[in-house]
Amino acid sequence: MAKSARPRPLDLTRRSVLAGEAAAADVEVEAALRVPPDPSAAAFFDVDNTIMQGASIFHLFKGLHQREFFTTRELAGAAWKQAWFRVAGSEDPEHIAQTRAAALGFIAGHPVSKLEELGEEIFDEAMAHRIWPGTRALAQRHLDRGERVWLVTAAPVEIARIIARRLGLTGAMGTVAEHVDGVYTGSLVGDMLHGPAKAEAVGALATRERLDLSRCSAYSDSSNDLPMLELVGHPTAVNPDRALREHARREGWPVRDYRSGRRAARTGLAGAALAGAATGAVAGGLAIRRQTRR
Repeated sequence: MAKSARPRPLDLTRRSVLAGEAAAADVEVEAALRVPPDPSAAAFFDVDNTIMQGASIFHLFKGLHQREFFTTRELAGAAWKQAWFRVAGSEDPEHIAQTRAAALGFIAGHPVSKLEELGEEIFDEAMAHRIWPGTRALAQRHLDRGERVWLVTAAPVEIARIIARRLGLTGAMGTVAEHVDGVYTGSLVGDMLHGPAKAEAVGALATRERLDLSRCSAYSDSSNDLPMLELVGHPTAVNPDRALREHARREGWPVRDYRSGRRAARTGLAGAALAGAATGAVAGGLAIRRQTRR
């Protein structure tokens, strides 16, 4: 009889990390259940690098590219911006604007229902396993206290709603792309839900839902979300960039960091991300050549 393979040290380490996170989360949930529900309180979570690792728009790009929505060159450009986002730990406004503009061009002329259908598939393929267990536990703690939880993200509202629904959250607010008769026009309704726009959205929702913002919580990784974080009574920095970490330290805000070895791995991460983009470009080029020969 063949001997079963022993778990590799890395596997054991990862299991220990997950076990520790689960145990800590269980204690938090147990304590939260002893707190009476507060209908005037709610929680607001950023998505990219807060709820999930990396940029959701990039994972959406990749999934749509695999379904021939756009070219390998366009995907490589998005991959470079994703690599920068992960290594630098911050959001470059110019990169964000370029990426969202490109996304609008890609979906123009496509039915809303088709993007929603593919978004479900792409979530299962590329996003579900990138959800940070620690942040997921924070959201669950609010739900267990009887509070509502919304995602607030610059990502397309269609994918934001899918993520919220799959995680059992209350709902999501995201960037709204214009569509006429169920077909995308390639324009936005207003602008991206980014920076100050997130605070505006949270404020409007609080008014509509009769929330007391001083009793509400907000979570983000980016200093770009300071307007939203400063709007609530209980802000928390999650996997923060340098500027947000320093601001949180000055203000005495809680900081949760679920990344591991991020400083030591930055150089390797950049190489791996860029190598992945290059490999994808080569593979795409070969596929195009094969199709041309046929």
